[in-house]
Amino acid sequence: MSQTLVNARIVTGHAVTDGWLSIEEGRITHIGHGTAPRDGESLGHRYVVPGFVDMHVHGGGGAGYPSGSEEQARRAFAFHLSRGTTTAVASLVTAPLETLRSAAGMLAGLCGEGLLAGVHFEGPYISAAKCGAHRPALLRTPSVSEFTDLIEAAKGHARMFTVAPELPGALAAIAACAESGVIAAIGHTDATYDESRAAIDAGATVATHLFNAMRPLGHRDPGPIAAALADERVTVELINDGFHLHPEIINLALRAAKGGVAFITDAMDAAGMPDGDFDLGPMKVEVRNGEARLEGGGSIAGSTLTMDRAFRRGVQLNGLTLSEATAVTSLNPAKALGLDHEVGSIAVGKRADLVVLDDKLEVHKVMRQGEWV
Repeated sequence: MSQTLVNARIVTGHAVTDGWLSIEEGRITHIGHGTAPRDGESLGHRYVVPGFVDMHVHGGGGAGYPSGSEEQARRAFAFHLSRGTTTAVASLVTAPLETLRSAAGMLAGLCGEGLLAGVHFEGPYISAAKCGAHRPALLRTPSVSEFTDLIEAAKGHARMFTVAPELPGALAAIAACAESGVIAAIGHTDATYDESRAAIDAGATVATHLFNAMRPLGHRDPGPIAAALADERVTVELINDGFHLHPEIINLALRAAKGGVAFITDAMDAAGMPDGDFDLGPMKVEVRNGEARLEGGGSIAGSTLTMDRAFRRGVQLNGLTLSEATAVTSLNPAKALGLDHEVGSIAVGKRADLVVLDDKLEVHKVMRQGEWV
């Protein structure tokens, strides 16, 4: 099917230009400036940005990926799609190995049909001292054989593992991930700076929700935060929801990260839902005024964030230009995932994954693979 979108303000990596787009068979075939050569669907002079890429999300719309339910997984993806996320990596949480294998196998089927972009194992190979909303009793020491087993359970769709570098066997497991084409991420860690550097040298290329569930930055003890920010090989995730990080910390990371920043949601089932009580894997979570915490006022437990809100916050609170905001919500995560040849920016040949935003940067329409959703 061929279509033309006209009267648009197209946000590329460098500028915002008035123009038009032609789309055929789900891909962008032409990008023009000014008046289109033929009639098309008018976007009313609204902004067009690339579809958001969320490389770390557990659920939303009352449904979660860790549940192991295909129906819930489809519902979670559909919710975030309605908010502009056209590419999502489904994140699991610490659970018994058999539960992880089963959930990964189910999610692999959705990856195979093109719904999801991969499976992220967040745990169980993380620090008990920085486990956050993960059940301490289920944490494990990294094992190459277990990593291999979980990768095989995901049937070629394992995309990322979060690992605490200081754990015994972690460096070997990180190297095994890299050799298997799976991203190793530093996170939920009490690692020193040197331990973090060793993990990066072993192949880690992402820092899971930088600052959160992580040894803090100290002027004599820089830890994983300084190691990740200073290395151009590492993309750092940030949760820009107003709860996890102060806006000035986000500004600091945006200025300092040599390898680039990727905004993530880390959203759980409660995203898009009224306040209430929810599950995050085996953990019970209370959501009050949009903030998710373990029951009884415990640790922050994921978020209720959506990528469109992270985009708006980046522009309105962090002073990003629209082009800079598309980098942290689309292009940088796409690069980190190795998907930037397909998604992450508006360019000829790439998938027609687009979000139409009004002047308040609210979502007006979403297109995925050339189809309005």
